[in-house]
Amino acid sequence: MKKAILKHVMPLAAGVLAIAGAFTTTSMQSAAKAETAALQWGYIPDSDGSCDTPPIQCSDIVKPQLCRLNDLTGPIAYEKDNENNCVRPYFRVVNGQ
Repeated sequence: MKKAILKHVMPLAAGVLAIAGAFTTTSMQSAAKAETAALQWGYIPDSDGSCDTPPIQCSDIVKPQLCRLNDLTGPIAYEKDNENNCVRPYFRVVNGQ
């Protein structure tokens, strides 16, 4: 009887442990990626819409305040695509992120 229980319970326990380990590893990798991808160079659009201005440091992590040239006022900084177009607004850097 005990052998039958061990025969059925051990594979189930090993499966549960493997699944828990997989979820833990995945969540740890996601957290590290988010921290390293925070700082980005933002560009202020010109009058013609191109992003050729000197870059300012911004963040791509969503926050309540957008990245602006003069901290809280001024034009908004955007992500620049391969064709020098400003495409997506960046967010203000707070505490290095």
